[in-house]
Amino acid sequence: TRMRSTEVARADSGIGQTPARKWRNRAAETLSSLQAWEAHRPCTDCGERDLPVETDVQNCNQRRADLCEKCCKRRTERKESVLEFVNTEASYGEDLRIIKEEFYLPMQAAGLLSQEQLLGVFSNIQELIDLNENFLEILQEEIDRAFDQSDEDLMTVCIGEIFLEFVNMLPAFQTYCLQQSSSVNMLNTLEKEKELLRIFLNVSQNDNTALRRMNLRSFLMAPLQRVTKYPLLLSRIIKATTEYHPDHGSLREAKSRIESHLEHINMKTKQEGNTWTLRSFRQDSKKKREVINIEMRETALKTVGWLREETRFVMEGPLQLAQPPDGQWVKKGSKTLKFQNMQVLLLVNMKRVSESSLESAEPGPVKDAVLVLIRDKNNGKFHLLREPLRLSNCVVSTDPDCDDTFELIEIRREAFVFRDSDRARTHHWFRQIRRYSRELGSWKKRRNALPNIMISTPHTRP
Repeated sequence: TRMRSTEVARADSGIGQTPARKWRNRAAETLSSLQAWEAHRPCTDCGERDLPVETDVQNCNQRRADLCEKCCKRRTERKESVLEFVNTEASYGEDLRIIKEEFYLPMQAAGLLSQEQLLGVFSNIQELIDLNENFLEILQEEIDRAFDQSDEDLMTVCIGEIFLEFVNMLPAFQTYCLQQSSSVNMLNTLEKEKELLRIFLNVSQNDNTALRRMNLRSFLMAPLQRVTKYPLLLSRIIKATTEYHPDHGSLREAKSRIESHLEHINMKTKQEGNTWTLRSFRQDSKKKREVINIEMRETALKTVGWLREETRFVMEGPLQLAQPPDGQWVKKGSKTLKFQNMQVLLLVNMKRVSESSLESAEPGPVKDAVLVLIRDKNNGKFHLLREPLRLSNCVVSTDPDCDDTFELIEIRREAFVFRDSDRARTHHWFRQIRRYSRELGSWKKRRNALPNIMISTPHTRP
């Protein structure tokens, strides 16, 4: 006998008519709930449920179907701000190219100025050109990669991270800005003295269409204008970037770094007696500390004589320092020592991996490591306590009875006891210094060298 379809369904599934009806009702309810949730689904950026009405959603691109009106507008603003950052960087690079190709090279080829005079007028313009080309290349690659990955809003482009990778631009800007007054004065003097130079500059401004009827002085101001515009451009991107974006923290750090460098440049110009200053910024305590750190790093770099791109600042900050008269201070305790406040910087000299400024930031083999001891600021300047301590010639140790301090002994010379106000930070300093001391101490590789030294040095502990 042929079976009815309902009976076949009941035989196959084991679900009777009543449960099947309930299941269909449950499915209908679930579907309506999903449709209701879809109508009020949360925004993927902010999590709110104020999505545009359906007619507006239909007009939006599919990639924005899950965004509220506020976030949709914010993404548009962020994209415009990112493109403005890249486009203005390209325009700035074009002005640098004009300085070199329309002024520097013709004046050099015609012998209008000597090499020393060219250096005085144009300063480190070639360094700025190289940095701009590398920076712009990485920015453009990130933009192109985002478009290739269908990221039309450029949400994967992290301007803050890229800026921090090229943070070595800031000292180059500082060098140029500090020499700007002397460069303009030299150009004015040479233009009065050399008639051919004056004729060349006038003809270039009036007849060279590439100059847009701008004179050389206007183009020489381009680096100063660019470095002061970075905080404004970064602020616009920060304003349009949600705090959950992976680049949000890097953007804020990049903005803080550039503002601190601008304050440092202004401080330097005042010390040199110049009346002009760059755009001023609000001086809060954090920025003041960063300005002091910049000045200390410059003092340390000048002392050790390393290249900036090969130097990494591992740790820096205040420490208390004492020099024990003998090796019995541990038994007496650190309270018997006379400590003085000191600014200490741990510098590491890294071998360059590549000539590329971006790749050279990658950590390479350690060539040298030093500890620079700087007295607290006096009369507006920092002073070194002594020459840097080379960790390759030092032994670092600690004692359980004095776990709030650690001792650094320079072989056959002096001993120092350090401590921080925070015990955990003292231990962190100790671990970092001991690490590089062990890595670089080639004398320790000799057979029985370390035990012999430790025994022969009366105030050294194993």
